[in-house]
Amino acid sequence: MENDLKKYQEKRDFTKTKEPKGRKHKSNPKLRFCVQHHLARKDHYDFRLEWNGVLKSWAVPKGPSYNPKDKRLAIMVEDHPFSYRTFEGTIPKGEYGGGTVMLWDEGYWKPTSKINKSFKVDNLKFILKGKRLKGAWSLVRLENNNWLLIKEKDGASGFDDIKKINTSIKTGRTMTDITKSDEVIINKVTITNPNKVIFKNPTITKEDLVKYYKMASTRMLPYLKNRIISTVRAPEGIDKDKFYKKHLETTNPGLGKVILNDGDYYYIKNTTGLISEVQMNSYEFHIWGSKVKKIDNPDLMVFDLDPDEKLPLTKLRQGVKDLKKILDELHLKSFLKVSGGKGYHIVVPLRGKMTWEKLEETAQNIALLMEAKWPNRYTTNMRKKNRKGKIFIDWMRNIQGSTFVAPYSVRLRENCPVSFPISWREIDKIKPNEITLNEALKRLQKRDPWANFGK
Repeated sequence: MENDLKKYQEKRDFTKTKEPKGRKHKSNPKLRFCVQHHLARKDHYDFRLEWNGVLKSWAVPKGPSYNPKDKRLAIMVEDHPFSYRTFEGTIPKGEYGGGTVMLWDEGYWKPTSKINKSFKVDNLKFILKGKRLKGAWSLVRLENNNWLLIKEKDGASGFDDIKKINTSIKTGRTMTDITKSDEVIINKVTITNPNKVIFKNPTITKEDLVKYYKMASTRMLPYLKNRIISTVRAPEGIDKDKFYKKHLETTNPGLGKVILNDGDYYYIKNTTGLISEVQMNSYEFHIWGSKVKKIDNPDLMVFDLDPDEKLPLTKLRQGVKDLKKILDELHLKSFLKVSGGKGYHIVVPLRGKMTWEKLEETAQNIALLMEAKWPNRYTTNMRKKNRKGKIFIDWMRNIQGSTFVAPYSVRLRENCPVSFPISWREIDKIKPNEITLNEALKRLQKRDPWANFGK
């Protein structure tokens, strides 16, 4: 009974199913287990134990039971890849195992009886430390691939009927929810892989991000649409490879193309274009300071206050106030947003005709004024070694071709922070990365702090 994924891979067409192709995994000392509710041709539960780089797997028709008198049939099936332990979604009809899969439980397990490396064992005793399954259990071999899954008498108690626990341990969804959301259509854009987890803590799926951008689009589009954009894509979530995208790849009517001397760029025209980009795994949006029809005439000036990592937050906030005071003295109305990272962004809507050269000169002079006025607080030198104890006043977002993160954009960072507009009176209350996706959704129901932007 060697660990081998060949049988698993031969049974599946990975151009059609979203199941992981997988490979052998280097096991850690703490072994993982999972239980997946699988509504296929026959409803059953898949019980999986990590061993020697794969998941040893059994199909349990009635599912586990906490009653030691219940001896549940468990049919051993082919080894599954370790990455399968987090799989949740639908397998297309006609494919092997076609149906809906829900992650019902997960955790760690520890054998209490001897097992050799090739898993030749007739009576396996073990401890489960899951969210739903706990305590001592055993798997007893009958013949061929038939086993019995039995709860040991150890005083551990749990559910009396497995069917009453019908939600995913991963997403909180029911089997019906997962089935229905396998393919979601929002604004005439088909969303594939909506259950794909993009952020793990808290769990945020692709569909969650689509719904956020749909809700935020009314406020976001005035700053986003008709401006050249670059996006950050994360096809497999924030823990895997991320990359910038600057060029148009589709013919979606919600997107437009701009050809400049140094290449071709693209922009978003409407909500459909925004959602289509999210469908293509673009979750973070960066914008130019000018619109495509007036590409040489910027209408936004932006300052990014980027502090030394050891600088107290009170000093960063004072920097924001100092910059606002200078802008007020210059009769430049400014607006504040959290960056979703380490600092704050101040955005100034510009009136009249402005050139990139004039904008660059103006922004640099304002930053130099701050540096000259408070040399111990601020620097215009971007090198980190010159930033100790100071705040870097990044004025270079105002050079043609530079971008800054769009208002209301999600940041592909831990906890899913959002670069969200806030009022000036909130500067002492909100940290730069404090507004996460759930908080952003709540704030979208409240008054817009940038309601007078550009007026």
